[in-house]
Amino acid sequence: MLQTSARLLRLLSLLETRRDWTGADLADRLGVTARTVRTDIGKLRELGYPVEAAPGVQGGYRLGAGAQLPPLLLDDDEAVAVAVGLRTAAGVAGIGETSVRALAKLEQVLPSRLRHRVRTLQTATVAVPGAGPAVDADVLTAIAAAIRANERLRFDYTSHQRTPSRRDVEPHRLVSWGRRWYLVAWDTARDDWRTFRVDRMTPKVPNGPRFSPREPPEGDVAQFVQRSVGAATWRFHAKVRLHASVEHVRARLPIAVDVTPEGPDRCVAEVGSDNAQMLGLYLGMLEVDFEVLDAPELAAELAKTGERFLRAARPPASGASAKSSGDASATS
Repeated sequence: MLQTSARLLRLLSLLETRRDWTGADLADRLGVTARTVRTDIGKLRELGYPVEAAPGVQGGYRLGAGAQLPPLLLDDDEAVAVAVGLRTAAGVAGIGETSVRALAKLEQVLPSRLRHRVRTLQTATVAVPGAGPAVDADVLTAIAAAIRANERLRFDYTSHQRTPSRRDVEPHRLVSWGRRWYLVAWDTARDDWRTFRVDRMTPKVPNGPRFSPREPPEGDVAQFVQRSVGAATWRFHAKVRLHASVEHVRARLPIAVDVTPEGPDRCVAEVGSDNAQMLGLYLGMLEVDFEVLDAPELAAELAKTGERFLRAARPPASGASAKSSGDASATS
């Protein structure tokens, strides 16, 4: 049987890994009686850990939130992940200095083997400064709290076209993409899913009423953000029929797009870019045959680009080659 202090640490570690535990499960894991578990739970509470009785679970326990932050138990991989995360927190405004202080405290107590792993990752990694806007940490916290509580979120918003509006949404997930943060939410006024740039949001308090969470859009929030953000910033749009499978197209296009299958080796895609020329180059990189369905500007640009490539591929005329050879002989 573990000594009391070691057993308390083991008990705390178990409570941190799962939301609800029955007393019987904890006793079995620790190799003690249910009475000993109850005694150890009392000792953890005396130390400041808010261990609560889990509702709906007979003799159950859960680790709740208290008035103060008690010490946390992290395994090796978790400690390294936290340290690396603190080093890369520069994308959120207002927490740079705080993250440095937290990192200093963490590294002070890290075992030498873990400190070496963290420093190895640091020296082997170069962070390229991004041009994306910084996001206020308080805004991220407010949005995350509304998501967790299933409360409607109200905020002022400035669109990509600099148009101001007031939004009332059911927040679903925060998505970090590159140097930007996005909120995926159900827009109650538009009765549809929408993506919002967090740096353009100004939340209003208090939050709205609670709501029942909906199924995530398209089953993949990250892909939904990629597709919706890309489509919102395109200046030129087109619909094309591609002679390839949906999987082939999605794997090769640089961003997610709407793709509708028309068979095992054919599909229709709604694509876009800043201009027709750039879109033509993207489509050419797919290395599949395709047809332009609704964009004459793209068709004209493809014809122009195709003629240019054909001229480049044709061998020079024989007369020009002979002239060039003669010129070379005359100068030698």
